[in-house]
Amino acid sequence: MIEKNKSNEFSEPFTNSAELGIVSQKDYFDREVVNQENLDGYYIVRNDDFVYNPRISVTAPVGPINRNRLGRNGVMSPLYTVFRTHGIDNLYLEFYFKTTSWHRFMKLNGDSGARFDRFTISSTQFMEMPIPFPNKEEQRKIGEHFDNLDHFITLHQRKYDEMKQLKKFMLQKMFPKSGELIPEIRFAGFTGDWEQHKLGEITNILSASRVHKEEWKTEGVPFFRSSDVMAAFKGTKNDKVFISQELFEKLSAISGKPQQGDIFITGGGSIGTPYIVPNNEPLYSKDADLIWVKKGEKHDSFYLYSYFVSPIFREYLLSISHTGTIAHYTIEQVKKTPVFFPSLEEQQKIGVYFSNLDHLITLHQHKCDELQGVKKFMLQNMFV
Repeated sequence: MIEKNKSNEFSEPFTNSAELGIVSQKDYFDREVVNQENLDGYYIVRNDDFVYNPRISVTAPVGPINRNRLGRNGVMSPLYTVFRTHGIDNLYLEFYFKTTSWHRFMKLNGDSGARFDRFTISSTQFMEMPIPFPNKEEQRKIGEHFDNLDHFITLHQRKYDEMKQLKKFMLQKMFPKSGELIPEIRFAGFTGDWEQHKLGEITNILSASRVHKEEWKTEGVPFFRSSDVMAAFKGTKNDKVFISQELFEKLSAISGKPQQGDIFITGGGSIGTPYIVPNNEPLYSKDADLIWVKKGEKHDSFYLYSYFVSPIFREYLLSISHTGTIAHYTIEQVKKTPVFFPSLEEQQKIGVYFSNLDHLITLHQHKCDELQGVKKFMLQNMFV
């Protein structure tokens, strides 16, 4: 059943996003893209109505179908197909349309050739789409199952976002700003000014021995490059390379072995990104690509790692890095980098605080990914 808006009875235009579902047009575009005075003839979208958007994308190859969950009525352009259900559980149907089971019907009865960004199917043909469904009780249980999954995904995503924002805020507040000697926020019991030192005065700054590309292996001792540090920092995956145990022992006799608590920091590409060596297992790094900051007695590694991701360090980096086609952060620049240091005990407290924050961020991200994987699997296997 299609209801058309008359005399501007409803004045809020909605849009149907493949990623976000049905949302207010003003929220989606950060403005209203249609004149409210010209909404006559638009389709009325009541709460729980379904809307098909013919615009195709990578995530919606035949266009998305979503349910109005806003709890209020609005309108949509006649370019959309609006429909209301009866005799079927709305939650069940909503999640059925998150599967690809109905795509075959669309591709057999529609066309995406006329316009590359839109799928074409007549409203009459669209309404002929067959929907498989079990009895009402089973529908309800399936719908509730996926609704609960979405609730937990949203919960962990929200906690992830909150932890990220908290970390960003505390990185701004727990290190002294330019021209100051104490931070705005400090742990109780600590007083006195922080001391500024060049990093090379506090610990050894090294570079690994040269490893030629033809010496790379598909197994053996992990060989870290800037791409490996960036992948670890972002929580993504990349192609790994290795060197032989024999080469590792030979080079380590010259340059030493990376130890737990050492820090690699990127010297090329996305410069200044840190990585803490997590254990004493064999590991080697690419010379110049990664600057090697040794663990020392005068600094805490987790504190220094946190300093390397703080705004004050990023501002310094921008001031000294020379950029042509690529930026560089050299071993000499690392040695001369000014770093604020409180007492070792305060460093340790700060390091533990940010390490725990990172752990919580990773925990919520992994839980989100895990639940998204469960949802994807169940969508593929709980519908016909």
